[in-house]
Amino acid sequence: MEARIPKVYTYADYLELSEDARVELVDGVIYDMGPAPSRVHQEIVIELATLMKNYLKSSNKSCKLYTAPFDVVLVEEGQDESKATNVVQPDISIICDKKKLTTERGCVGAPEMIIEVVSESNFSHDYIRKLNLYTQFKVKEYWIVNPNNQTILVYRLKDNEDYLPPEVYTFSDKVKVCIFEDLEIDFALIKEVL
Repeated sequence: MEARIPKVYTYADYLELSEDARVELVDGVIYDMGPAPSRVHQEIVIELATLMKNYLKSSNKSCKLYTAPFDVVLVEEGQDESKATNVVQPDISIICDKKKLTTERGCVGAPEMIIEVVSESNFSHDYIRKLNLYTQFKVKEYWIVNPNNQTILVYRLKDNEDYLPPEVYTFSDKVKVCIFEDLEIDFALIKEVL
């Protein structure tokens, strides 16, 4: 009996999927993102995005903020983006290098910061697969926000190599955004609207 070798999907394959397909591509494997996120998930994303967008505007930062659905194509050095085997749609992405915004569909390269709000249907996807992926592609700051236990895990890249051990916060804490010198998110304010 001949062993079957699973297909390794690329960004070119991903672009052939229907527009309503809610999937991500990690290491060439297609992962279904499941049903639409919960109301609480969406409220957290909206509140965080609003606070950060207001900061970017008021401080005249040249960084851009995007919310899902927004493709982040993670490419190896020198790799043509069509051959990339990692395409994710983070809940929130902040990109400060305009050269990464060369496509109308999203970002090619690692954002400076990614925030994922955990859904019950994909815990391991955010805590394991994406953590490993964002470490590999050197995302400077990665937050995992868990609405169920009201915690925030903050991973920060050390010396452009690996993440430091995560800092753990609750929805009663203020969390410093380290890619910016003067931004702090007060999760107590977010908790109030939930």
